Amino acid sequence: MTNNDLLRRLRYALDISDPVMIDIFKLYDHDIDQAGLSSLLKKEDETDCIACSDALMSLFLDGLILYRRGGEKNARQADSNADITLTNNERLKKIRIALELKEEDMLRILELADIRLSKSELSALFRKKGHKNYRECGDQFLRNFLNGLTKYYRD
Repeated sequence: MTNNDLLRRLRYALDISDPVMIDIFKLYDHDIDQAGLSSLLKKEDETDCIACSDALMSLFLDGLILYRRGGEKNARQADSNADITLTNNERLKKIRIALELKEEDMLRILELADIRLSKSELSALFRKKGHKNYRECGDQFLRNFLNGLTKYYRD
């Protein structure tokens, strides 16, 4: 799943307006104008589409955490030039933190997407890589989670 697709899906699921998205990016000192945001939100096959890097996606997700929950900015993560590689597990974890989702909420969202997991299967997604019970989050799982999130927040 591309970062652009994730950005579009989160924007739709959470019903975030363009000015709010710009504000979320600014929370981590990333200035983006309306044209730049529009380019990030375009589909990959459209003209003027700008690929959203992992570093930029990380800034947005960290900004979403600050926007939704408050708190202080982590200076180490604020460097947009850092060589960051985001996994789907990290994306899912940041979304969970931003939305303050408990285990029951996550399972309910997944049920809305017709996915049934046990609590231990869910917790395996949030384990540290290398842990014996770690489970990698695939693109299709993340897509389904975002579909369930859309139903959870929009229905």
